[in-house]
Amino acid sequence: MADKKFDNSGVIFKNEDKSKDTDRDYRGSAVVDNREYWVSAWVREAKNGAKFLKFSFKPKDEKAAVKTRSDAPFDDPIPF
Repeated sequence: MADKKFDNSGVIFKNEDKSKDTDRDYRGSAVVDNREYWVSAWVREAKNGAKFLKFSFKPKDEKAAVKTRSDAPFDDPIPF
């Protein structure tokens, strides 16, 4: 977004890098309650033929969950 971030507002742009039908059609960012979000949008069509946008919001500060697996036995004093 621009230098000034306006609360409860955002912007989306056409996704020029779309390579699959399932890729988002638009992408951008928004600020809601002083928290920044990534915004994704897809153009959908209702059963009656009306077109609409479906949105998804992801917090910018959300860290990717790291999956780890340990094959070592538990080092735990509980005997069960």
